[in-house]
Amino acid sequence: MGWLASDDLSRLFRMMTPAFAPPVPPLFDGVLVLGTFPPRVSSAIATWASTRQLSVTYEPVARVDRDLARAQLPALIILGADSASGDLGNEIHALKGDSRLQTVPLVVAGTLPSAERWFELGADEVLSDTLADEELLARLTAALRRSVRDVQVNPSTRLPGAEAIAEAISERLRQDEPFGACYADLDHFKEFNDRYGYAKGDDVIRTVAELLAGVVEQAAGPRGFVGHIGGDDFLFLVPLASVASVCDLLVQRADEILPPRYSPHDRQAGYFFGKDRRGRLDRVPLMTLSIGVVTNERRKFTHAAQVSELATEMKTYAKALPGSVWAMDRRSDGESANPPEEKHQ
Repeated sequence: MGWLASDDLSRLFRMMTPAFAPPVPPLFDGVLVLGTFPPRVSSAIATWASTRQLSVTYEPVARVDRDLARAQLPALIILGADSASGDLGNEIHALKGDSRLQTVPLVVAGTLPSAERWFELGADEVLSDTLADEELLARLTAALRRSVRDVQVNPSTRLPGAEAIAEAISERLRQDEPFGACYADLDHFKEFNDRYGYAKGDDVIRTVAELLAGVVEQAAGPRGFVGHIGGDDFLFLVPLASVASVCDLLVQRADEILPPRYSPHDRQAGYFFGKDRRGRLDRVPLMTLSIGVVTNERRKFTHAAQVSELATEMKTYAKALPGSVWAMDRRSDGESANPPEEKHQ
């Protein structure tokens, strides 16, 4: 069977991708195609992308530039299994371990006598050149449909949602791994949103998501996890030994990145007049970050809901404190006397 050279493949994608397409949501307008493919598969991908009016970013090497992928947040990532260079197993593992990219469906395509290995490695779809053209197109469409569906809860951040959070907690409980579950919430976000509009509010949510994901990844690598519960509520997991350093850095960085979101007048004053949740006009402070932390150091949890419930309690406690702060539960099972540990910046 013949193969398309990388220059020919790039030219094919440029020809098949429309020069002009109607505006579409930015999270769903692109496909990242990496590596080399049999001609039939390449043609199917290009035809499908053109029909769907999706832009295609193509690189001939099956190696993911994760910074580029995070910036583009493609609807799909398609890897060529026949690529001569690179370890696709490591690429798949890295993608599925990345909090910001793990929800992007990953399609492996090529001359594949068996799909089992690729599914075991973490691929969401496997396309063999033995499939009929109609089935290739149908499988790509189904993968795109999953991409849209999976991010409907948190389209701004592409972080995993509630079910993935529960599974990540359950996995650590099954492995009896010492960890901290940290519930992060923005204080006074609703009032900011009311004053400055939902577009700037969404931008704040995305910025906080990037902050959490970046700090957790740097500190914990693949053992870290960041999920988006919804709105301005996030939950992240880090190894027990990293809890203090991660939370200290997050509250410090929050106080650096949140004030510039306000107008110079509001920022200088340190507040603005707005309506509280009861509709009463009052001084509204600038946004801060509160983090409630629970660990399994002194407690024995049997399911994820217990962790979530206690993390929510600690988050509520932290929000009652002034400024950006994190508070960690120090009680053992059956204890309620010890106050939480407080850390202020």
